[in-house]
Amino acid sequence: MPDKRISFFTSPIGLGHATRDAAIAARLGTDIRFTTGGGAARLLSGAGNSVRDEYRPPGFEVDGSGRLRNPARWLWRYYRYYRDCKRIASRVIAREKPDAVVSDEDFASVAVAQGMGIRTVLITDVLQTRFTSGWPGTAIEGRMNGAMREMMGKCDAVIMPEAGRNDGNMFRVGPITRSPSGTREEIRRACGFEKKTVLVSVGGTDAGAFLIDRALDAMSAVDRGRGGGDTETVIVAGPSIEAAAAGIRKARGRGARVMGYVDNLHELILAADVLVSLAGRSTIDEAEAAGTPSVFIPIAGHFEQEANAARLGFAASDIDRLADMIGAKLDEPRRPDAAAAAGDDGGPAGAAARLIESVAAGQADARR
Repeated sequence: MPDKRISFFTSPIGLGHATRDAAIAARLGTDIRFTTGGGAARLLSGAGNSVRDEYRPPGFEVDGSGRLRNPARWLWRYYRYYRDCKRIASRVIAREKPDAVVSDEDFASVAVAQGMGIRTVLITDVLQTRFTSGWPGTAIEGRMNGAMREMMGKCDAVIMPEAGRNDGNMFRVGPITRSPSGTREEIRRACGFEKKTVLVSVGGTDAGAFLIDRALDAMSAVDRGRGGGDTETVIVAGPSIEAAAAGIRKARGRGARVMGYVDNLHELILAADVLVSLAGRSTIDEAEAAGTPSVFIPIAGHFEQEANAARLGFAASDIDRLADMIGAKLDEPRRPDAAAAAGDDGGPAGAAARLIESVAAGQADARR
């Protein structure tokens, strides 16, 4: 499909959208250009894609205990960000004149494309948001959810990265993850992982900073309980807080290895013996694909992370027993099918790419 033009818009809120979009882009048989921002732009560019770094999303406010603060204020800031994104998307789409617009939870580009009569594909694992409680926050969020559902109904295809049955224009292709470049043993050697390795990942925004301190405290207790010397703590701080000097100094001062931003987190997850992370959907999917025993701590009050964590039996309150949970996971065996190859058809990423190509070619109905 080399003659079809695709404009790809990726939400820059966290890195999960960018990681699955990088996997899809590697399977697309046409040149595409991404529009996103910040850490997401950095990740997609590092994967060899052409990227516009233009979006600047609002950050979450999370207190030291890991609870989301002022969700109604964040929602209002998101609405202003959405209007900015519509202006950017309008300019990009008018210039590129694509056959299809693909959006990974960037609803501004969907709205613009549908208003211009351009075919649209939405990639999402969220059918509605539940950030606020009480008036007027719930009223504003309710209207936004209504507009979101209307946009979904008008899409030529909605790709959901989860297992399940297709329904109308919704296609459940399965978890979309990146493939590792080598075996677990090869990646461990390349990373210099020699002991039992506990990887702490705090996400693509600054919202996960609280987890660094709590994980360091937990690992001190784990080391004491195991007699010390057989574990190492590796912290991946992400692009938004890698310069947060206080947390980084504390981690290094307590013997942790800080890797800052990496664009191959899926490989580090495969190489680690235990993962401790926020409960972002893509990180969970990559951990499950790798077969790595994991502990997922959601941001309290973040409806999506809390739902993701609950599906696996975790809750925000588990942060108070983090040491016990890490100790148990260190003794938990890995699944034997860890990091299985996607196969010749590209797995879920390949299925998503084929759906996108069929929409761009005007053949989406043949896929239903």
